Amino acid sequence: MQEEVENKTLTLVINGSKLTGRMLQSAISKYLAHRKEVKHQKRQSRDSPVKHHGRQTVKQLIGQDQGVSNIEINDPSIKDFDRIARKYGVDYAIKRDRSSDPPKFLVFFKSRDADALTSAFNEYAGEKVKKASRPSVLQRLAAFKDMVKDTTEKVRKKVLER
Repeated sequence: MQEEVENKTLTLVINGSKLTGRMLQSAISKYLAHRKEVKHQKRQSRDSPVKHHGRQTVKQLIGQDQGVSNIEINDPSIKDFDRIARKYGVDYAIKRDRSSDPPKFLVFFKSRDADALTSAFNEYAGEKVKKASRPSVLQRLAAFKDMVKDTTEKVRKKVLER
């Protein structure tokens, strides 16, 4: 394996009267552009198109010809669903419906991913319920402020009585 790596070389022929740094730089950049073009042509010549995974546009999802279903989400924190869907490996697209006052989100997904998406939605709903049941940090902070406020008033009264 090591010999193969060591034996790979590149021959670059440059015609010119004087070899300068700029000439060498332009020759190398032209070579790299040529390699990029060759790679691009190979990719285009393949029979199968590029398959996208995870979050994608609706057009890309429909272009995969596997049937598309959708589910509506009213919750504005769609990023939580993003994280969970990536975890389950679901191919999906999110479209925002701006016609309603609180924005609604339509989640499009492949029909074959229905089971994985069901699991993802169950976990998403479980996290939402868990978040709703526990008080926020700001609410807890306000409660602690009230507790501290009550104790300082008692201390002041004791000092004044003495």
